[in-house]
Amino acid sequence: MNTGKSQALYERAQTLIPGGVNSPVRAFRGVGGTPLFIARGDGSRLYDVDGNSYIDYVGSWGPLLFGHRPAFVIDALREVLETGTSFGAPTERELELADEIRQAMPSVELVRLVNSGTEAVMSALRLARGFTGRELTVKFEGCYHGHVDSLLVKAGSGVATLGIPDTAGVPDQFAATTIALPYNDLDRLEDTFRAHGARIAAVIVEPVAGNMGCVPPKPGFLEGIRALTARHGALLIFDEVMTGFRLARGGAQELYGIRPDLTTMGKVMGGGLPIGAYGGRRDIMSRIAPLGPIYQAGTLSGNPLAVAAGLAMLRHIKQNPGIYRDLDEKTARLCAAAPPGSTGNRAGSMFTFFFTDRPVTDYETAKRSNLDQFRRFFHWMLERGVYLAPSQFEAAFMSTAHTAADIGATAEAAAAFRP
Repeated sequence: MNTGKSQALYERAQTLIPGGVNSPVRAFRGVGGTPLFIARGDGSRLYDVDGNSYIDYVGSWGPLLFGHRPAFVIDALREVLETGTSFGAPTERELELADEIRQAMPSVELVRLVNSGTEAVMSALRLARGFTGRELTVKFEGCYHGHVDSLLVKAGSGVATLGIPDTAGVPDQFAATTIALPYNDLDRLEDTFRAHGARIAAVIVEPVAGNMGCVPPKPGFLEGIRALTARHGALLIFDEVMTGFRLARGGAQELYGIRPDLTTMGKVMGGGLPIGAYGGRRDIMSRIAPLGPIYQAGTLSGNPLAVAAGLAMLRHIKQNPGIYRDLDEKTARLCAAAPPGSTGNRAGSMFTFFFTDRPVTDYETAKRSNLDQFRRFFHWMLERGVYLAPSQFEAAFMSTAHTAADIGATAEAAAAFRP
């Protein structure tokens, strides 16, 4: 496989951009080798600058539910380009997108659009602290909620990939407002509420963890969090940046039947464009400026391009409710062909092959995976035209664009791997 142009571009990139990339995991530090520079995407496939073709299971890290360049998103973008890309003023499409979100997620009575998942989480946490008058946040080890200062404590995703325990540049006072507990451990959460319940503003959780690899919740875990937060007057924040509109139209909260107080969203709702949102109970959301004293703003929030793509995505999902059954069946078929020496985790169209012979239920068990075996598996698959996330600690994603032939070729390549 010739990657000469990618190698040349990466050498140049390292003279212009820190590490040669604009987001750390892209640097291939977790697997070694040279990152691929992508020329274009089409359906289920990526094409690099050297002309190599790959079946893509990264999907821009989750947003591409319908694959690359779905016609209905491209058409929506063409339409809005005729009118303008940014106004810094309200537009009708923003209302339509907010209404689509509210229809999909009944827990979201009011919603504010922002520009990224990180911004959504940062804003939701500020709102939770302002609403409750409390200062502590509980998160779970291995769950990544964007690069918010106070939440980069035992975070997953790129922090786990690069082996950074807790990032530099975060003041101790910020980190001290966060309590990190093991995912899927309800007993530890109960102990924490007994000790600090009157000071806890919110518990934030990925309802299905996707940033230590895909780790689903144990039965009763999410229900237990809901009961504990309600009992102690804390807010429950579902970080559905990854799971929202991917696991079901109404996200993980629909799939598991849980009603959070606040929800953060992103990824799928942008269809490949940068967008995020946070929303929830009317009484809580009414504390945001200009209605209340909790400030949050953004010049490009609700920009016409991202909103048009988001509106096209959510309307297409609403019109095609059978996609989730299709995605579930495809992903189950692929995960049944897990490579030798691995344990497969799956939730809907999210999946991860962990190179361990033990169940992976939290960050500690995920970290016991054999990273050298994953590195060799990654390059084995890449050489056979399958593009996976370049990290053991990232989920992979199925799209409606993946064909039976794609899945068959992927399964055949995985089965032939020898750890």
